[in-house]
This record gives sequence, C-alpha cells and structure tokens, in this order.
Amino acid sequence: MRLGTNELIIILVIVLLIVGPTQIPKLAKLFGKASKKFKEGINNEEEDGEKSKES
Repeated sequence: MRLGTNELIIILVIVLLIVGPTQIPKLAKLFGKASKKFKEGINNEEEDGEKSKES
C-alpha cells in the first residue's frame, strides 16, 4: 500500500490540528532522537552478534 500526495497532505493537516503548530518542531526532534537511538541499538546488537560468533 503506497501513500499518495493527497493522503500525505491529509495526514499532515490532521497532525497539525491535533498537535498544534508550536509543537511540531519538538515532535520532529523527538522522532529524530528516537530513530537515532534505534539505529545505534541495531548497530550495537550486530556488533555484539559478531563478537559472540568469533569467540
């Protein structure tokens, strides 16, 4: 299932109405931090898996 332009615009308008325009930068920063932590966790898990295979 792919989202088209119309669907994305509707979703963004709904988010804007629910969250408010002043909270959107904070929300974006929160999602950025969460994705960074998730990537770091995945990388750490892969490194740990490689170390256990070598031993």
